[in-house]
Amino acid sequence: MDNLLLAKPVLKEIYAQIEDYMQSLEPETPRPRLDVIMVGENQASTSYVNRKLELCKKFGIQSKLHHFEELSHTHLLQLIRELNNDHFVSGILVQLPLPANIFVPEVIKAIDPRKDVDGFHAYNLGKLLTDKEFETLSPCTPKAVIKLMEHYQVPIRGQNIVVVGHSNIVGKPLAVMLINRDATVTVCNKETKDLSFHTLKADILISATGVANLIQPAMIKPKAILIDVGFTKIDSKILGDIDPSCLDKAAALSPVPGGVGPLTVAYVALNTIRAHQWHIENS
Repeated sequence: MDNLLLAKPVLKEIYAQIEDYMQSLEPETPRPRLDVIMVGENQASTSYVNRKLELCKKFGIQSKLHHFEELSHTHLLQLIRELNNDHFVSGILVQLPLPANIFVPEVIKAIDPRKDVDGFHAYNLGKLLTDKEFETLSPCTPKAVIKLMEHYQVPIRGQNIVVVGHSNIVGKPLAVMLINRDATVTVCNKETKDLSFHTLKADILISATGVANLIQPAMIKPKAILIDVGFTKIDSKILGDIDPSCLDKAAALSPVPGGVGPLTVAYVALNTIRAHQWHIENS
C-alpha cells in the first residue's frame, strides 16, 4: 500500500467509466444533463460548483447552472418540480448550504430520487440500509471514500473503523456503507466524550468535521490508516482534519488536498450518467 492515498490514480478509473458510457451512446440518444441550483453567494460553493460543471464539460455531459442571489422557498420547490418533469434533465443537484429562509429537508425531499445525483433523498439513503448492491445513487463523498479504499486495497471487513463526524452528507451514510462491508464502526461527533479513547482503537480513522488539524499524532495508534475528508481554508491555505504530522506514525494517509475531494466531484458526474442510464432504460 502506498504511504499517501492520492486521488489521481483513482480518478483514472472513474473517468474511464464515464468515457465508456458516453462513447456507448447512440448519436440520436439525448446526452446526459446535470442541472445545478445555487442560491446566494458563497465562495466555497461557487468553486465547488465550477469544478462540477467543468468536469461535465470535459466528458460531454450537458449542464446548466441556475444561480440566484435570492430565492424563496416556494420558488425553489417550483423550479425543482419543473426539472423533475423535464425529460432532458438527468440529474438535479441543489448546492448546499442554502440561505436560512429555505428548509433544506423539504428541498431534498422534493427532488425526484431517480435524479438525485447527490444521493441525499430519503429513498436513496434508505436503499443504503439494505445492501451494498443498492448504492447506485449514494452520496458522493462516502462513495469516494469507499472507492479510494478499494483502489488501494485497504481492508474493510473485520476492521475497527472510527468515523469522526455524523452529518447526513458524509458520516451517517459512510458508516452504513462500511457496515455493509462487514466493518465494526464507531461514529463520533462533537459531543463525544474523550475522542482519543475511540480514535486510539481505530485500525482505520476517517475524519469529516471541518475542524482544521483536529486529529493529532497522540490520538492515533501506530500503523493506523487515516482518511481525511475535512476541508478548512485559513489564510488561503487548505487544511484537513488530520494534522499531516500524523503520517509519521500512520501506515497511510489520504491527505487534504489531493485525496477524497476530487473523487467527490468525479462521482457527481458518474451519478449523473447512472441517472441518465436509468431514464434511457425505463423511458
